Amino acid sequence: MIRLSSSANGRILTAIALTSAIAFIPLSGATATKPSGLSVATVAATTDEGGDTAIRPFHFYATDAQLADLRRRIAATRWPDQETVGDYSQGVKLETMRKVADYWATRYDWRKAETRLDALPQFVTTIDGVEIHFIHVRSKQKNALPVIITHGWPGSIIEQTKVIGPLTDPTAYGGKASDAFDVVIPSLPGYGFSGKPTTTGWDPQHIARAWAILMKRLGYTRYVAQGGDWGNAVTEQMALQRPTGLIGIHTNMPAAVPPEIEAALHSGQKPANLSPDEQRAWDQLDTFYKHGLGYAQEMAGRPQTLYGLEDSPIGLAAWMIDHDAASQALIDRVFNGQTEGLSRDDILDNITLYWLTDTAVSSARLYWESKLAFFAPKGVQLPTAISAYPDEIYQTPRSWAEKAYPKLIYYNRLPKGGHFAAWEQPQSFAQELRASFRPLR
Repeated sequence: MIRLSSSANGRILTAIALTSAIAFIPLSGATATKPSGLSVATVAATTDEGGDTAIRPFHFYATDAQLADLRRRIAATRWPDQETVGDYSQGVKLETMRKVADYWATRYDWRKAETRLDALPQFVTTIDGVEIHFIHVRSKQKNALPVIITHGWPGSIIEQTKVIGPLTDPTAYGGKASDAFDVVIPSLPGYGFSGKPTTTGWDPQHIARAWAILMKRLGYTRYVAQGGDWGNAVTEQMALQRPTGLIGIHTNMPAAVPPEIEAALHSGQKPANLSPDEQRAWDQLDTFYKHGLGYAQEMAGRPQTLYGLEDSPIGLAAWMIDHDAASQALIDRVFNGQTEGLSRDDILDNITLYWLTDTAVSSARLYWESKLAFFAPKGVQLPTAISAYPDEIYQTPRSWAEKAYPKLIYYNRLPKGGHFAAWEQPQSFAQELRASFRPLR
């Protein structure tokens, strides 16, 4: 809870019942060292669902002490022996993590990321007792279509910041004014700047209901939704719940694996009649199920056991980097000096956000909360658009997409991009959303 008070030095924030890890700052005036906290200038409220519906502007500043502690912990890392293989089969390579540590401790500057975030309109609002943080950028174009975009794990709002400009101001990025969006990007509960649920029950279905409340609270009566990873799970649940105003969805990681394919993957008996696209998807899924599920199984079964992620920044970084084979290989190339869709700063912005907000374990609990079969079709009947990136966990074949989404309004198979599509390929991602939702405008 936050309330405003006044003083001779102007309005200041009084924080009530908030974690001691967050400090509050004056609304005006510069400080030599910015403490972490929120800055509130105005309070707006609606009364659609009762209770505290205030929408409060938000700013975050890490303390110098937090950043010094991060560097100290990186320098104090107790390193394991080098892997005994030449490939990635034992996990993230020691050489890669040493390069991550060196850059993170000596050259990386969180303040640059902080400044970029601070320039965006950020807010918090309470939904079902949890503070929900979100970015909200309105387009200057009339009749812009509102879209709520949801990140996943190990992602954050950092993933989507690159697409805000192309979506809200399309004419500046080669698009048409008629393709403009108002963009809402929330932080999942337990992630980033959102609050951490203190009770169980915040599964994708609950989050989907919260997102519908958020969009209603923002005054939107007609909008679309987008997501990948957990963002897809939440977005599909929104489509199933059919809240008033939601007219369609887009996903870059659809749940479209046919049940007979899922059963065959578990039995190890590959069907003989797969098309080339289906064969490739099978191979990707087969590799992921055999070698890439370890992190998800641990977080789904015992998320509280991951104390090391809260205590060691290098432990956290390695855990997040070892998400999927293609992303891990890309990150390895980045820290070896190659130019990719992501930079070293991009990668460390995201990891540092997790570190500074102490959300390694709270974010992992979403795996424990969810009882959904991640890749199984859910019976979505709302108009759906799919962008199939080649280095996603699996590149969804059109044949599978058409079965899973009977109201498929758009499908495109992209030549480049992976799991973090909006982050890695923001231009193509923005173009995909423009094309996907054009029929619904």
